[in-house]
This record gives sequence, structure tokens and C-alpha cells, in this order.
Amino acid sequence: MKTLREQMNDAMILRGFAARTQESYLAAVRALAKHYRRSPDTLSPQEVEAYHLHLIVERKLAYSSVNQSASACRFLFDKVLRRPQARFDIPMAKVPKSLPCVLSRNEVSCLLAAAPNPRARALLMLTYAAGLRVTEVCSLQMADIESDPDRMCIKVRGGKGGKDRYTLLSPVLLQTLRDYWRSYHPHTWLFPNMTGTGPICTTMAQRMYYAARDRAKLRHQGGIHTLLHCFATHLLESGVDIHTIQRLLGHGHVSTTMRYFILRKAS
Repeated sequence: MKTLREQMNDAMILRGFAARTQESYLAAVRALAKHYRRSPDTLSPQEVEAYHLHLIVERKLAYSSVNQSASACRFLFDKVLRRPQARFDIPMAKVPKSLPCVLSRNEVSCLLAAAPNPRARALLMLTYAAGLRVTEVCSLQMADIESDPDRMCIKVRGGKGGKDRYTLLSPVLLQTLRDYWRSYHPHTWLFPNMTGTGPICTTMAQRMYYAARDRAKLRHQGGIHTLLHCFATHLLESGVDIHTIQRLLGHGHVSTTMRYFILRKAS
């Protein structure tokens, strides 16, 4: 018989949950079990409510973290344990809306120039120039770089919302990737891990960004996702229409992309 963790993981896979969502939900339920030192399937709705009150009052977690934990518990009780009658009243806290951090074009150039090695420079330039999320850039394969003059695009597999899409491949980016390939000779994965058996992990990609940011002495505190914000904002400033940017980013709704328009108006 499968463990509760395996049952929950299977239920999320069947519903097409993104890998990071699966990891986050499992971690949230694991934290709940650790708090009570009991299996989650033995807990009452009142105990689940008390746990989230503990997260808010005593641990003072961010709204987004509490919301994610509450969503994971709802999924566990409703879809895995089949206990829809065991409702617990945890309203979804409103996450404060904040505009994304954006670097200027000159700051992006300084950051790329400060990358600690050619591999890091290629990864960071690709993230910025193609508008990729960290999971997307890490999971790219050599075959995803379509450099035929009639194509010149990058295929993003299982991106935002689990959908495939195409994004930009500029001549400058292509040359950088070719220089990187001549030095490192990757095979299947564009940025392989140390053993070459899989892609580089997102933590390593984040470290590359932080190292370049610190060496460039940039004051911005955001992570590698900042480069995606820069991509969208700089395209908008160059006159690219909002619907094209929406498609390049893989946003399901144009309202998500509109925050870059708001950011531009505010600056």
C-alpha cells in the first residue's frame, strides 16, 4: 500500500501540478506532521486551523507561505484523504501587491560582465534575453535552441502553466551560447549538472546570479527572477506590444503582464 506522501504526489501529478508546486505542497504537509509529530491523516480540522494560527501569530510567516500551506492542507483533506466534510476555516490571506524590481539596461550589462565564468554568463544572458524563469532556463536541452536562420527561437518545454511555448533567440545571444558550447561542450542538457546526468539545479543558477550581482555591486536585492522582469519591462520600453510580451512570457491572462505597464508608468 502506498504511503500518504506517495498518494498525495500521485494525486498532484494526475492533476497536472507543476513540479515546484508538488514540492511545496509536500513540504507544507511534512511541516504540519512535524509540528504535531503525527501523521496528517490523524489530525482534525481544528488542529489544522490551530497550526496555521501558529504560523501567523508565533512564526510570523509571510502571507504567501501561509496561503500555500493552507492550500496544501485543503488538497490533502479533499483530494487525497477524501474527507471533503472535514472543512477548516482558513481564509486565504490577501498578499500585498508589489511591483517587481527591475534593473536598468546598463545595470544588466554590468551584471552580465561580472558573471564569475563563461557558463554563468551564458546562463544569465539567456535568462534575460529570452525572458525565462529559473526552472525553464535550467531544464533547457541543446535541441531546444533552434538556430536555423529561418527559425531563430528557443522552445520552452513545460513552462508557465505546464505549457510549451517559443521565445526569442537573438544573434548576440546565439553567439554567446556558441562560445559557451565551444568551452564546455554540453550534450543533452544545455546546462548540465556536475555529473552530466541531468540539468543544473535552480539553487546553483540562483547562486550564479547572486555572485554576479554582488561582484557588480548592484543594490537590488531580488533573485534571478529579476532578469525576467527586466526582459518584459525593457521590451515594453522598446515599443513591443503587451500581447506579444504576454505570449513570450507564457502568461495565461494579459492582466498578469499588465503590471509591467504599470511599472513603466510609475517610473
